[in-house]
Order: sequence, then C-alpha cells, then structure tokens
Amino acid sequence: MSAPSLAQVLPDADLIHDRATLERAILRVADEVRADYAPEAASGGSSRPLFVTIMHGGMPFAAQLAFALGERGLDLEFDYLHATRYRGHTSGSGLAWLHRPATSMRDRRVLLADDILDEGHTLLAVKRWCEDQGAADVRVAVLAVKRHDRRVDGIDADYVGVEVPDRYVFGYGMDYREQGRNLPAIYALKA
Repeated sequence: MSAPSLAQVLPDADLIHDRATLERAILRVADEVRADYAPEAASGGSSRPLFVTIMHGGMPFAAQLAFALGERGLDLEFDYLHATRYRGHTSGSGLAWLHRPATSMRDRRVLLADDILDEGHTLLAVKRWCEDQGAADVRVAVLAVKRHDRRVDGIDADYVGVEVPDRYVFGYGMDYREQGRNLPAIYALKA
C-alpha cells in the first residue's frame, strides 16, 4: 500500500504557522543578522558574507531572507549546497552530499540558511565541513526549530524564525514525500 499523497493529507493537517507569521519571523531574523554583520559592513570590510542555501528545503526561506537582508543594506555573495539524509523519505539515514559550494570559504564569514533544525545531523556535518574549508565564522539561520530533546551535541541555530512541535511538518521548503515545499505556510500531519 502506497503512502497517502499531499492532496490526501493536507485537508486534515494542522496549520502550525501561517504565511503572515512566517513573513514577520523572517524580517525579525533579517534584523538580527544585519545587527550582527553591521560592524563589518560599516568598517568597509572587503569581504561580503557568503550566504549558503542548503537545498532543497532551505530555498524558500533563503530567498526571502536574502531579499530582506538586501533591503537592510547587507550585500551578500551566494552559493548553495545539497546534502540530505531523507531522499524523499520521512526519516533520515546517512548523509549524502549531492553538491558542495564552489566558492572558497577560506577566511570568510559564512551564513548557512536552511528550512529546519530538527536533530541537527545534516547541519552539524555542513557546519563542520565549512569550518574544515577554512571559514572564519559559520553561522546558521533556520526558518524553524523543532521542539524536542534529541538534538545532537555541537549544533544550534544562531537565528531562528519560529518553533514547531515535535511532529512531521511540511510547507515553506519542508516536504511531505517530496511534495508541498512550495506551500506558503507550515503544516503538521495529524498525530
């Protein structure tokens, strides 16, 4: 028996955060990031922060955050990476690197943008990889943090949009079996 489709689960899903709430959260995160990066920008530092989107889930959040940072006068250099533990499933396995950034990170300030910090396996591996590449500073911005006590040691988000319950969530970059990433809100499957 195959799993239900998005069209089958969405009508019964719980709305966790609507679009307006997420948009306000992203603007708040942009203010926090800008405040942290303002001294470097004001001093005329020659190195723009390297803004790295973690694909695919981080794309909607990263795009909105990047626009908000641009509106706040923070110029960014962009790259992306694709590392996943899920591959269309609802539970993770070993980390697979599908694309690594081409931009040198040596002595750079790196801002990672992702959809969610759940247990943290992927983000920890990505952050360590950036540090191994010589990044001077690596910060993590996520749209959502899942509330639970299963987070791996060594990873936290520096910037958080919203918290979500310890349930299967989807929308705004997060998928339900590779569907629903483009929903403009965050939903949770019925418990």
